[in-house]
Amino acid sequence: MNITRENIDELNAIVKVDIAKDDYIEKVDKILKDYKKNANIPGFRKGHVPMGMVKKQYGQAVLVDEVNKLLQEALNKYLTEEKLDVLGNPLPKEKENFNWDQDNYSFEFELGLTPQFELNLKTKKPITLYKIVAGEEMIQNQITNIQKQYGKLISKEVAEEGDVVVGTIVNEEENIDNLGTISLDQLKGKKNINKFVGAKKGDLITLKTKGLFEDDHQLEKVLNVEHERIHDLDVEVTLTVTEINHQESAELNQELFDKLFPNSEVKNVEDLKEKIKEDAAKQFQQQGDQQLLNDVTEALIENNKFDLPKEFLQKWIRTVGEKPLTEEEAKEEFIKSEQGLRFQLIEGKLISENKLEVKFEDLKEFTTARIKEQMAQFGQTDPAEKELDDIAARVLSNQDEIKRLSEQLMNEKLLGFYKENISLKEKEVTYEDFVKEIYK
Repeated sequence: MNITRENIDELNAIVKVDIAKDDYIEKVDKILKDYKKNANIPGFRKGHVPMGMVKKQYGQAVLVDEVNKLLQEALNKYLTEEKLDVLGNPLPKEKENFNWDQDNYSFEFELGLTPQFELNLKTKKPITLYKIVAGEEMIQNQITNIQKQYGKLISKEVAEEGDVVVGTIVNEEENIDNLGTISLDQLKGKKNINKFVGAKKGDLITLKTKGLFEDDHQLEKVLNVEHERIHDLDVEVTLTVTEINHQESAELNQELFDKLFPNSEVKNVEDLKEKIKEDAAKQFQQQGDQQLLNDVTEALIENNKFDLPKEFLQKWIRTVGEKPLTEEEAKEEFIKSEQGLRFQLIEGKLISENKLEVKFEDLKEFTTARIKEQMAQFGQTDPAEKELDDIAARVLSNQDEIKRLSEQLMNEKLLGFYKENISLKEKEVTYEDFVKEIYK
């Protein structure tokens, strides 16, 4: 067997594999002898079928199979030994009038080579590192919600604005029959609110589902229907009032502070605001970090220019799906995926050059920390080490979980690298302003 390579240019090459009869004949003969021993052909006893008949019936199929196996093994070994970094997979070149009725064969493969480039981490201008905080309005809304949540309901005979009405909601055609609770301050529009004002127990109120609430998802809870039905649901329902309550807000006192934050230093409303702001900042950090990853990705693609073997990649894209694509479809698919491919190459080089590897011990520590966070949410703040180890071992026995957690850990490593090595400028914004700025 002989393998040679011709470099067309820096990004494209042709590999030629010559296979001689001596490379495959021993394996082919052995398989055909085994076929002969076990063949069941009418008119012949088992094991006594003439080899000529076995070759005639099975010879070419066995030959093709063994040559293809040999070809694939040789090509993979060659790429590894030559340390060729290729994009996609080698593409076989079509050969006119190829004939299997010969002893020696020659095959050619097109290769798309990974471009060589120097990694440039210098951005044209500093990238914004958003520090997202809760604004005064958000903090006040949170306090109001807390007061409602820990407040008490006072039964009433007649409904007024701001009250909570409980009733049986029915629409027979849509199979809706549910005891729902409606806070009147969540309704959309004065017209809907006025239908409830003055209502008494036993009254029947007709409502349209479309545009009933400020948030359509509230309708899901009230009607107890599937999420996918909510946004397009436009029907009339009847509500028979069974209960009317006024929600009295809880007082902002030490008793409430201790319920909310046991063993904390919250002693007054200002402390409460500071605690809410602190907790919100932790929640918002993930969004700020994700935006940093997005912005750095764009900047690195912009800063690191290199050519790709476009024609090869478009040809390869045509072959890799469940069904072949046309040239035009493959071109469109390449355009869609080009930026992702470019960043994949940049990120791979960055990870390799800076040794940002994910070791198993790092992954185990990362997984254990995530498990502790989840357990803390359910009140288990001091789990035993053995319990954590057992849960982590179960999680890391699943290959899909290993892949998912490894990607998360690598993202954290990349984030830490960017914060230390990319030019950044910190900007403090409220959540509302962050949304406006990013999604404007």
